[in-house]
Amino acid sequence: MAMDAGTLAAMIDQTLLKPTAGDAAGREWIAAQRDAGFASLCVMPALVPAAAAMLAGTSTAVCTVVAFPLGYALSASKADEARRVIAAGAQEVDMVIRIGAVLEGDLAGAEADVAAVAEAVADESAGDALLKVILETGYLTPEQMHAACLAAVRGGAHFVKTSTGFGPRGASVEDVRLMRAAVGPQTGVKAAGGIRDLASALSMIEAGASRIGTSAGLEIVSALRSAGSGS
Repeated sequence: MAMDAGTLAAMIDQTLLKPTAGDAAGREWIAAQRDAGFASLCVMPALVPAAAAMLAGTSTAVCTVVAFPLGYALSASKADEARRVIAAGAQEVDMVIRIGAVLEGDLAGAEADVAAVAEAVADESAGDALLKVILETGYLTPEQMHAACLAAVRGGAHFVKTSTGFGPRGASVEDVRLMRAAVGPQTGVKAAGGIRDLASALSMIEAGASRIGTSAGLEIVSALRSAGSGS
């Protein structure tokens, strides 16, 4: 796939969600990624204020997570968390869907859960923030994945996302193809979980991913430049 390094960087949500990362380490990490041209830096909620201050004036958005990584919080709690992180400076929110609801076939419940967060995101950001819904595809059959995608879109998701990186497995090319087919061209698809090299990132994009979630964004973009295809 022909792609320059700047275009690839602008498709990456460079991610720091390790529970062991404190404020000092987080600020150091943000500083190291600040000028790389990533779509966003995805950080734990506690780091959102620092990320918002440090990324001001750049093209890189502040992304964070809600009900992460299990997704089983009350919908009202998820919505409140979403409001609070946006008020703190987040521009993109990655929430975890109610996985158990999807597994039990309670798609109305899963949709309502997404809708509660989508409403909070829209209200708090005046419609400017993006909502990505994590399906945790490692738990789902293809049929459940398809149904969860549709429920997320009906609920107001701007993106559907494969994985938290803390579940039974990460993203697969097959997941991404299925999700893209389910949501069509208008909704984003984010592949995340286990994407650590250039070949994996490009294979996900080829399958239909419009965002890549990874903690190895610098290395992936550097590999493209080293291959002579970057700018």
